Amino acid sequence: MPKYNEYQKAALEILDKIVQTQSRSILDAADIISKHIASNGILYILGSGHSLISALEASGRAGGLVPIDIIFDKTFGKIERLTGYAEYLLKDYEIDNGVVMIVSNSGRNALPIEVAIESKKRGAKALAITSLAHSRSVSARHESGKRLFELADVVIDNCCPIGDAVVEMDGLKGKTGATSSVACTFIMDSILVQAVENLIGLGIDPPVLRSANLDGSDEFNEKLFKKYRGRLRGL
Repeated sequence: MPKYNEYQKAALEILDKIVQTQSRSILDAADIISKHIASNGILYILGSGHSLISALEASGRAGGLVPIDIIFDKTFGKIERLTGYAEYLLKDYEIDNGVVMIVSNSGRNALPIEVAIESKKRGAKALAITSLAHSRSVSARHESGKRLFELADVVIDNCCPIGDAVVEMDGLKGKTGATSSVACTFIMDSILVQAVENLIGLGIDPPVLRSANLDGSDEFNEKLFKKYRGRLRGL
């Protein structure tokens, strides 16, 4: 079997495991998010390190919800282990009594842990997408001694293995073929699709963006953006 097929097989098995084991957590997260958006709230998402990929998936794209903002700083790759940074970072975001989703495969670094702590201090719900297998196998890099899954109100396990990568090869030390971006993005979109269905069930017209490459979409999307202008960074 070619190695790329081995990778695909492993990735599909992870996605199937998510489907089989994480439904309750996905539904719980979607329920919290949809009720918050129904109350004119904004969902804030932190993607630490490469998990920024999954955070970006949720924001400003076709089929996505408008009231989503990314907690972002260009220094993330270097600063996610720095204690004390999260409080400073979150001063720019209106998370009080809101909802913050935190994506971190390892769940061990200071930034995602402190964002969870600070969010809860400010009355916000903290939702986590993380690898329980990986996180349970390592110690926290934060003075609290806590890992992300031990702090969040809702935890969705991305079902990825310790170390993330899944493919071994002769002549290669370690493994290749990371899985967490695929898994976390799959979970992210699953939660948001369910949140849209929930909003419809609440009698609310969901603020879902249309593709910018469809005729008439600019005018449609502008009406959605107008409601949140000044509350979302970049709008």
